[in-house]
Amino acid sequence: MIDERFLTHRLRSTSTAGILTGVVAVLLFGWRYLNERVWSWDLFAIAATFIAVKLALMAYYHFTD
Repeated sequence: MIDERFLTHRLRSTSTAGILTGVVAVLLFGWRYLNERVWSWDLFAIAATFIAVKLALMAYYHFTD
């Protein structure tokens, strides 16, 4: 049996991992741009996707709650 605590821990860990991955992508993109003057389009795509999904979900939860 899976209890409610397991699902809560899974939700928290997935959320934290997603946020941390997005923040690391943004920071690494900035680091590469500032130090090497290189636009890393793959990191930009990851960072932009993270920001777009986060803002879209925040808006969705705000208007449907």
